[in-house]
Amino acid sequence: MIVSTYQPFFAPFPGFFLKADLSDVMVILDDVQFPQRTTWITRNRFKNDQGTLWITIPVWRKGLGLQKIKEVSICPEGNWRKKHLVSLKTSYANAPYLKEHLDFISEIFAEKFDKLIDLNMDIIQYLKKHLMIDTPLVLQSSLGIKGKRSELLIEICRKMGSSDYLAQRCAEKHFDHELFSRAGIKLHFLTPLTPIYPQLWGEFIHNLSALDLLFNCGPKSHEILCYERDLK
Repeated sequence: MIVSTYQPFFAPFPGFFLKADLSDVMVILDDVQFPQRTTWITRNRFKNDQGTLWITIPVWRKGLGLQKIKEVSICPEGNWRKKHLVSLKTSYANAPYLKEHLDFISEIFAEKFDKLIDLNMDIIQYLKKHLMIDTPLVLQSSLGIKGKRSELLIEICRKMGSSDYLAQRCAEKHFDHELFSRAGIKLHFLTPLTPIYPQLWGEFIHNLSALDLLFNCGPKSHEILCYERDLK
């Protein structure tokens, strides 16, 4: 059984779901420290007539010190929800499959979520369903496992009964290969190729949110996502 992990990004890029598709189970790292700097957990890129469109979810940070990802609360102040919804509707008004997903997009920016993890997981599960990825997702917090770096990942593999762990090739240098070897866990590395697909607004932009793929390609999105793989 191949296990992989990922932090719960906001509206993740296609590579997130390709990694899930190549795994038997993906563990979402919600019980690790929330980054103090700019992070993909709170923002992602879309596309409009000006090029890149950033959508950011404001969260409470001030005076809270170090937080676990699962503890982070969304800041309800301001009109950012309405602004983001209008931006997406305007930017993708001519996308072939936007209408099929408008109800969900409207729901995202309704005052439904207090915790960032709940918002992000709702989007991730929606994308997983419509990209036809069957791999189950498990929250780290549900496993009762804590730790850092390679030790944490090894403990996750042990908890899941796996001797195979899948990671991105670009992160290979950050792994303690000897530690994994002693634990009897084989490391596999993925170099995801960016899927090229029809986009609105001119020149193609790589690695936007997978919602961009879904709005533009609808039911063909899975075939486009999984067309080319590089797993070693």
